[in-house]
Amino acid sequence: MAMAFMKFSIVTISFNQARFLEQAILSIISQDYPNIQYIVVDPGSTDGSRDIIEKYHNHIDKIIFEPDNGPADGLNKGFRAATGQIYGFLNSDDFLLSSAISTVAKVFEKRLDIDVLSGHGLIVDEDNKIKKKIYSHRFSPVAYVNGACVLVQQSTFFKENIFWGAGGFNCNNRVSWDGELWLDIALNGGKFTRINRFLSAFRLYSDSISGSGNYLNEIMKQNERICEKIGVKRPSIFSKRVTHLINRITDPSITSRRIYDALSRNKYVNK
Repeated sequence: MAMAFMKFSIVTISFNQARFLEQAILSIISQDYPNIQYIVVDPGSTDGSRDIIEKYHNHIDKIIFEPDNGPADGLNKGFRAATGQIYGFLNSDDFLLSSAISTVAKVFEKRLDIDVLSGHGLIVDEDNKIKKKIYSHRFSPVAYVNGACVLVQQSTFFKENIFWGAGGFNCNNRVSWDGELWLDIALNGGKFTRINRFLSAFRLYSDSISGSGNYLNEIMKQNERICEKIGVKRPSIFSKRVTHLINRITDPSITSRRIYDALSRNKYVNK
């Protein structure tokens, strides 16, 4: 099959998440797609994570054990070692669903014009219990800075050339480095698309970064800086509400999907 020649490079950044790390690794190395380069970056875990990484060293193409300047810097280091045409990244407490990469590869093979592809995801707790479903929107810089546009990071894949053309991750952004990357790619002319498929699980729990109040406060600070990139001021509550309303009207597929899933008895639906 032609798509087997398209190489994916997936980077996992690991730091003291030993209780979830093995599941993250297994979700990559058990994918049914034959051409995946897997890279794991760990700047200095002390909780046994490195032992887990070493356990699977025969299945990991590149292991980087060296200090870094935060998650974005670690990801940039990982992708500097990448040799694939399509990139993706997975945190050490999240995981991909089965056949995620083969599903994405089929779309990239058919749609040579796209640069970024996103699917949907699941929010799970520390016991892998599904709490809710999350959906990727059509990406728009204005909608993004108004908080009305989300791409599920774990379910988003992008071309190597557009990543480096946008400058990679901003190492000074320690909370929304993924969102800023999507914005930089869009400002660099990247073409986005999405598929109506669930591709990954995002873990949310009491001591996770994304579940903390400090994280949300820092997001607000970074959003103010990011607004300057598109020449707008900090969005008002009115602006955010209007943008959310416009999104619902112009992107009804998200609303219909939520209704369908709410009525479905399945844990998640890939149709």
